[in-house]
Amino acid sequence: MTANVAAAKAALAHLDLDENPVSVRAKSRDFFWYSPVLRARLDHLTADFVVSPRSEAEVIEVLTVCYANDVPVTVRGAGTGNYGQAMPLAGGCVIHMRAFNKVREIHPGRVIAEPGCVIRELDAETRAHSGQELRMMPSTAATATIGGFVAGGSGGVGSVHWGALRDLGNIIRLRVVTMEAEPRILEFRGEELPRVSHAYGTNGIITEVELPLAPAYDWVEIFVACPTFPEAAGFAAALAEEDGILIKLASVFEAPIGAAYFQRVAPRLPEGTPHLVGLMVAPQAMDAFDIFTARHAGAQVIWRSDRSDWPREPGPVYEYGWNHTTLRALKVDPTITYLQVRYGFPDYLARIEAVRAAFPGEVIQHLEVMREHGHVMFAGLSMVKFTTEARLDEIIRIHESLGCMIFNPHRYTLEEGGRQTVDDRQLAFKREADPKGLLNPGKMIAWDDPAWAFDRIYDYPGKQVAQ
Repeated sequence: MTANVAAAKAALAHLDLDENPVSVRAKSRDFFWYSPVLRARLDHLTADFVVSPRSEAEVIEVLTVCYANDVPVTVRGAGTGNYGQAMPLAGGCVIHMRAFNKVREIHPGRVIAEPGCVIRELDAETRAHSGQELRMMPSTAATATIGGFVAGGSGGVGSVHWGALRDLGNIIRLRVVTMEAEPRILEFRGEELPRVSHAYGTNGIITEVELPLAPAYDWVEIFVACPTFPEAAGFAAALAEEDGILIKLASVFEAPIGAAYFQRVAPRLPEGTPHLVGLMVAPQAMDAFDIFTARHAGAQVIWRSDRSDWPREPGPVYEYGWNHTTLRALKVDPTITYLQVRYGFPDYLARIEAVRAAFPGEVIQHLEVMREHGHVMFAGLSMVKFTTEARLDEIIRIHESLGCMIFNPHRYTLEEGGRQTVDDRQLAFKREADPKGLLNPGKMIAWDDPAWAFDRIYDYPGKQVAQ
């Protein structure tokens, strides 16, 4: 199967088509460079051309033409994902969805939107319409698109209350276009949603999302300093367990994260209290929050957005948490990378301390409180001082030996970045919806090599060769 790129470009020339090598390269990249492992393997990749559809009809046209000409298609939003999800391993066409960006309908408790909607703009529209907001969003909400979040994200700001993005009820409906000779339009709900949610666009293109909304609040954003890390982690966990105190974010930062990488916060850190907790608390819960904090003698509120006396405010607290923590560190120290760790209920604090003891000074804890099946747990986005791939792999193995599940952000495939198991639902749907395997090739190992043993990093055989 040989791609006829020239014929595809000619057939799509009447659409918003970009062939400029400089801008095509820019639109072929996501935040894969968070990982030195991926940076070494993916930095040279680029699409042959980019199409920016403005409607579902144009998406269908692009898929029809590319299918007829055997041209690979990789879909992307803003490119804020950092596992190489949107990198076109085999070149071909990138479908850039930012122009496909209308909010279609807003109802009590739900919103229907096109995939290219920027999340913060979508939130602003639902707030203005009826005082509602999305349940959860990534820390990159200012630029990330809602379709990209559904296709590549797993949780974020709001997960402390609502759990993970793929948990029951957090996605209502997805409208998807297949890549066949005659593309079909399918709508998924309920048990069918995992076929395409968090599938990196490997088995269908999302053209409409329906998501639940929650009441919007003028969240009070807070930094709390604690003298020890166990106190900071315990404070965040205990606060999340207070059912009557509504929070949207609880991030925990081990020293020296605050002092070294949070430039606007560092000068305000009290001596002897170097560990931080970042919070978003509903305004009606602040009286209860004050009582809760008073019961934790070591915790000291150093900033709150409703009573700020800082000459230069820190900006949104959520832009210090989740993936923004690593981004802030990379701006100061390019040798920093990170891991994604699951610290499950009920022994999460003990496991965190075991990991801290195993890697003093090498792995720095950054935690995000989440809920899972009604229980508080921690997602670790641990910061790692990178030396070699071999040492990074060893650090991962030691985590796993301590009972901590790793979701490896140094792999670009669905399976390696997840539980290292095949998702049969996604594979079965790819066989049905993408019979030529042209959608985001190289990201689903089960399609390429069903016997893969996960004994080394998967290197897609069809990947572009560096020039």
